[in-house]
Amino acid sequence: MQKRPLGRTGLQVSGIGFGAASFWGHPAFDEAEARSLVHRALDLGVTLFDTGPAYSRGQAEARLGRALSGRDLSGLVIATKAGTTFARGRVRRDMSLPAIEASLVESLHRLRLEVLPLVHLHGPAADELTPDFLGGLGRMRDRGLFRYLGVNSFDPTVIDAALVLPEIDTVMVDINVLRPERVPLAARAAAAGKGVLAGMPLAMGHTAPRAWRNLRVRDAWYLARALKNHRADMAAGRRFRFLHGRSDISGAQAALAWALGVPGVSAAVVGTTRLAHLEDCAAAPGLALPVELAALIAEAQSRA
Repeated sequence: MQKRPLGRTGLQVSGIGFGAASFWGHPAFDEAEARSLVHRALDLGVTLFDTGPAYSRGQAEARLGRALSGRDLSGLVIATKAGTTFARGRVRRDMSLPAIEASLVESLHRLRLEVLPLVHLHGPAADELTPDFLGGLGRMRDRGLFRYLGVNSFDPTVIDAALVLPEIDTVMVDINVLRPERVPLAARAAAAGKGVLAGMPLAMGHTAPRAWRNLRVRDAWYLARALKNHRADMAAGRRFRFLHGRSDISGAQAALAWALGVPGVSAAVVGTTRLAHLEDCAAAPGLALPVELAALIAEAQSRA
């Protein structure tokens, strides 16, 4: 798979990253099936795996660690989060240095790593990125807890605050066809030398027609989440139904080709629970977005 530089880190990452989160990490999803997806991703050339201690009700990191156990980890970039955890039935947020240090130590254990290649602060506020805070994180880096530091936020003001900080190496932002306003943000990040990872590059599947009957458990889980948290995006996604049903490029590939075509983007992180979907997405970095399809996307975006 095509690899791209991750900002000025010196790392090279596959154009598609594997998102180890959501239903993939849920106990209701078969462990063997989850493991086979990770192994197939490795076979396809995926070198970027993204997870977090709060994902899948706190189960995602440990599942990824088990799936990668015994595999050659050289050349892989395993990214996790800090600042959020899952405890006592809900996601807990704590950006204090002691909490982050404890979280990193636990992530190392769950992922079965000696050092975390990349850690993203998960949803920090701009005013939390103080010199004292960053200095404390730098000391954790010096002690070998992690190598590179990033910020994962869907708030442009937070990302812009991070871009001027030399301690921050990467940013992870929601970049997809529903978010054309992220294009200049990614360009600013790249100009600042930051690696840019596209989160939610498939817009959580909201551009695709949905089946409402005879759903499998995994599909019902994603549908319930969308109805609870993402109704506006579900409605916006209807403008992009034309991405699907083509013979030359699949809907997922078209969405990924658009996201990977945003200047500065190093990789698009995709979550999946289906082998065919993974293989379809893995082919996207080698595909060019058809010119007429790019024009249709731009026209649909202009109607937002």
